[in-house]
Amino acid sequence: MPKAHGPLFGAIPMLTRSQPLAIYMEGELSGTFAKMCRGILRYSPNPIAAIIDSHFAGKDVKDVLDSPRSAPIVATVDEAKALGAEAFVLGIATPGGRIPEAWYPAIDEAVALGLDIVNGLHDRLAPRYSASKREGQWIWDIRIEPEGLGSGQGEAAKLGNKRLLMIGTDMSIGKMTAGLEIYRAAREKGIKAEFIATGQIGITVTGRGIPLDAVRVDFASSAVEREVLAVAQADLVVVEGQGALTHPGSTANLPLLRGSCPTHFVLCHRAHQTALLRFPQIKIPPLNAYIKLYEDLAEACGTFKRPQTVAVALNTQGLPAEDAEKAKRQISEETGLPVADPVRDGVDLFLEALRL
Repeated sequence: MPKAHGPLFGAIPMLTRSQPLAIYMEGELSGTFAKMCRGILRYSPNPIAAIIDSHFAGKDVKDVLDSPRSAPIVATVDEAKALGAEAFVLGIATPGGRIPEAWYPAIDEAVALGLDIVNGLHDRLAPRYSASKREGQWIWDIRIEPEGLGSGQGEAAKLGNKRLLMIGTDMSIGKMTAGLEIYRAAREKGIKAEFIATGQIGITVTGRGIPLDAVRVDFASSAVEREVLAVAQADLVVVEGQGALTHPGSTANLPLLRGSCPTHFVLCHRAHQTALLRFPQIKIPPLNAYIKLYEDLAEACGTFKRPQTVAVALNTQGLPAEDAEKAKRQISEETGLPVADPVRDGVDLFLEALRL
C-alpha cells in the first residue's frame, strides 16, 4: 500500500490528542440528536473517559449505540472526572444549535472541576465563564466566524484538482460520515487528499475548518473558498456538505457550491426516507430529479462547469443486512448510480467512481 501523505488529522487549536474526553449526552444518548457524540466516537483520536447520561449509567456506550469503541456511561460530571476526563464536550446537536437552560448546572460543575470545555453550539460559553475558569483552563466555542473574510470570487473554479462536495436529501443524514470515510480511505491509498470541515463535528475531530452556519451570509462563500484554496495542492478535496436544498432551515448549499466550485457530487440519503425528519409534510423529491436540481444550480445555466454526481452514499443504519442490500439495489436501479453504505461497505466504490 502506498504511503499516505502526512497525518490523517491535524492539531486542534487547544485540545490535545491525548486529552481524555467526557461527552455530555444527558437524556439524548439514544435519541435523534446524538450526532456530535457519534462523530467523536467514530473519528476523534482522543481517548473517551466517559459518556454522561444518567438514563444509561452503568452501561457501556456499545450497549446503547452502534459505536466503534467502548466507553463507560456515568450519571454525573464528577464521576467522569474521577475516570480521568480532562475535557467536557457538549455531545448533543440540538435543533437550532442552542444550549438548553437545563444543561448549565452540568457545565457549571465541569468548569468548577477544572475541565476544559468543547462547545459546538451557537451560544458562547467563554464570556459566561471568563471570571470563574482556572488558570490554563480553556473554553473552545467552535461556532465563531473566522476573521478576515470578504466576498467570494469564484477562484476555486480555476483549480485543476477534483473537488467533491457531499450533498444530501436532509440534515443529519451522513454527509460528514461519508466524506470523512472517503477522505480517510483516499489518504490510506496514498492519494493526496484533504477534507474541508464545515460543521462543529468535523472541526472537532479534524482540528480545522469553518463553522459555516456561524458565518454571515455575505461572507459564507468566501469562507468556503478560502479553505479550498488553502489546500489547492491536493489532488482530491472532500468538502463536508450541510443541510439540503429542500430543507426550510438550510441556507448553506449556495455558498458551498459557489465557494468550492465542485467537480463531483456524492448524494447522501437514508434508506426508505421519503420526507424530511423534522418536517414530515415536506417530501423528498425523486432522487434523479433532486440530483439534477443540485447539478443545475451548481452549473447555473453554463456559468460554471457542471459537476458530475458519481454515486449515492446510502445510510442503512438499523436495517438488517438483507434489507440494506435490497435498499441499495433499489436506489441504484432508480438513479443508475453505484450505491454503498460507507460505514457498512467501505468506500472503494466511491474511489472507483471518482477514478482514484
